[in-house]
Order: sequence, then structure tokens, then C-alpha cells
Amino acid sequence: MGATGRRSCEGCGAGLANDNPGTLCSPCSRRFGRPGMRRPTAKDDEFWRRPAVTEALRSRHFGQFLHAYRHEHRPALTQAEVGRWLHLTQAQVSRLERSASPPSDLAKLTAWATTLHVPERVLWFKLPESAPAKPRATTGFGWFSVRSRPPRSGSVGLPDPIDVDSLRDMTTTFRQLDNRFGGGHARAMVSTYLVEEVAPALHRSRTGAALQEFVVAVAELNQLAGWMAYDVGDTMNGRRHLHRALQLCQKAGDSALAAEMLAGMSHQAAHAGNGPVSVSLAQAARDTASGTGLAALVSETAVMEAHGLALLREKRASIAALREAEQAYTRAPEQDRPTWLAYYDEAYLAAKMAHCLRELGELEQAERFARRSLEMTAGYERGRLFNTALLASILADLREVEQACAVGREALRLASSLKSARTVGYLRDFARRLQRHDSLPVVAELGEELRAAGILER
Repeated sequence: MGATGRRSCEGCGAGLANDNPGTLCSPCSRRFGRPGMRRPTAKDDEFWRRPAVTEALRSRHFGQFLHAYRHEHRPALTQAEVGRWLHLTQAQVSRLERSASPPSDLAKLTAWATTLHVPERVLWFKLPESAPAKPRATTGFGWFSVRSRPPRSGSVGLPDPIDVDSLRDMTTTFRQLDNRFGGGHARAMVSTYLVEEVAPALHRSRTGAALQEFVVAVAELNQLAGWMAYDVGDTMNGRRHLHRALQLCQKAGDSALAAEMLAGMSHQAAHAGNGPVSVSLAQAARDTASGTGLAALVSETAVMEAHGLALLREKRASIAALREAEQAYTRAPEQDRPTWLAYYDEAYLAAKMAHCLRELGELEQAERFARRSLEMTAGYERGRLFNTALLASILADLREVEQACAVGREALRLASSLKSARTVGYLRDFARRLQRHDSLPVVAELGEELRAAGILER
């Protein structure tokens, strides 16, 4: 329960009425809370060897497979039941099964296969693998340079309690889909999984360390749901899910993950242009992170504060926070870090620095860090688009029009595979900064491409 005492729905994050004794709001209860509903379960090898199933899998048509999958259950699953699992209507399942052309959207295929527990060995496409370890620099960027410390020895982690592994595996899969294709592709799946699978499991009998580990894992999934909502422009539910995640972290006593949630809230406030709220949340995050011993987390919370201060045009304070962020980061490569913080690498920090410096009018330095931010690990296609569009916007401000258009065109190309409202926002911001040069043919040509892609209105 948060500071206001208001309870939240464990499915969608909406506030619960005072007279509602349960954990789901009325819409979620109607959709997912009816007793007797069947749920997708893992099948044994015999199921996947059945002739109807193997023949359907050989067709490489998910609709045909879905038809066989339904009818191999006893009693057979209805299209409505399977549709509820996959967040499709009965009519959509029917069209999928009858379609002559197989679906080819890899994000949807992956999410459907994951939800139905289809083993990768029988599929005709690969499920996402765990992200490779990111190379971590051992020195600073050189602008706020400090001396690195010698590396420390690593530590061996304890095994996770039962039930936590599957939840974290699902969160990892959804996170990979989110990073590759944008929040719009798998958000519905995450919402369904939270309501139908995770919320009921949260109230099963667990005690001690097992309960704590499971609550933290649920918090991580709520965090992802919050970022997905934010990515598609649903800022209200984005805040709700992050607030729910923060509550769970506090319940579990995980101050490090709580600091990460506060940093995420600060990030969202900064990108909404709300400097005062961004700074306030970042300072709370820094206070919480200071006692965790995680240098990467300390660095992240410092750079979030720097961004908020830059929006307020507090140049000296922002630069000081940037310096602290870099100094902390030089200690981060020495440490193992939690999975949920693995994304925070040199490229991410460079992008945040570029944002801050652009707001402060330090465009040459901003360009330097924006270029550095493109030295990214594979698997973060949406982040690559953001950083590419950021560089294009800085080049536009620097009046490097030819370069700005070339980089902006690359950002537009990257956007074609993403379902993300934020990608549109980044590209529109770039186009706005380029407007002063719209009399130039190269700018006019790119403007037409942006209109054709639906980024700008005709």
C-alpha cells in the first residue's frame, strides 16, 4: 500500500474502490477472474508428437497449428478461450485459423508461442535468447575524467526459489520483444499475463525469502508493463504500473529496485518536460540508491537528476550531477549488477548526457555524446532509433543540414519495424528542429518521406 493508502488493481494498475475487497478491478475480474477458466500449460513430449500437431507445425502456419492445438485438448478448447490467452477476439482467432497466408509478425509469433508454452525445438522460428553480456568500459568518457579503480572479485548468487524462474523467464522474453519491436507489440500479452497468471500466484502461500523473491519478480514485470504503456503513449497507466512496482519493492525491502522505479518515474517526467517533478523523483532515487552499493544505480540516478536540472536551465547544478554520474559509472564495471540494470551501459549514459547537454545549449559536446551513444549492444533496436534521432536533432540545431537529413533518414528506416509512440515523438521533434531549413531541397524531400510514413501530417 502506498503513501496515500490507495490500493491498485494487480492487473491493470487502476485504483480499487474502497468497497472492493479483492485485488482486481471490476473489468479485470469480469475478463479474467471467472472460476473454472482453463489456462495454457506446458505439454509433455507425447503431445508434440501427435500427428495432427506435427503436421500443423510442418505447415509453418500458426493458424493451422492453433486449430490442431485446440482440438488436441479434451474437451477441445474454444476459439474464445484461446483468444483470451492470446489477447485476441474469437473472430480474430477464426480468421487466423482460416487464413490462406500464415502470419509473419515475429513479435506476435514469439509472444503467442511463449504464452502457449510451445518448445522452441518444434517451432520454425527462434525464440529470443538471453541478451549477451554487455561490454563494460573501465574508464570515463574523458570530459569528466576520473581514475578507475582495480576490479574486485565477483560473488556467487543464490538459487531462486521455486516459481520465480518461470516468471522471470517470461519477463525476459517480454522485455526482449519490447526492446526489439516497441511496447505496442506485446503490451496486451503482458497485461493478460499479469492479471491471469501473476496476480493469483502472488497470493499463494509463500513465506520468508520465497515470498520476498517472488514479490520482487512481480515488481520487475510491473515495471516492464509501465514502460510498455509509456512507450505507446499511455502515460497514466505507465505511472500506475511503476507506482505499483515501487509498492512491491518497498514491501519486499528491495531498496535498489525501489530506486530504479523512482529513476524511471523521473525519466518519464523529464521526457514530458516536467523538470521540477523529474528533479524531485531523481533526488528521491539518489537518496534510496546511495545505500545500495550499486555504482551503476548511483550513476543512473545522478544522470536523471542532471536531465531534470537541465530542463530547468540550472546549468551548474546539471553539470555537477553529470560529473557525479560519470564518476560513479567508472566504478560500475567492477561490479556484477542485477538483470534489471543490465541495460545501463556506456551507450545509455552517453545518450542521457547528450540530452542534458542539448538542453543546456552545449551542442558540440551533445553531438559528441550522441555519436558515442550509437556504440550499442545488439538487441536494442528501439534505443538505437532514439539515439539516432537524437543525433539528427542535434545536427539540425548545429545547422549541419546534410548530415542531419542523412541521420534522420536512418532513424526513419529504423522506425519501420517498431510499434512505439515514442519513436514518433522523437522523429517529430527532429522534424520540428529542421523546419527552419525547409526551403532546402534535401529537407523538403525528407519531409515528404516523413509524411508518407505518417510521422507528419500532409
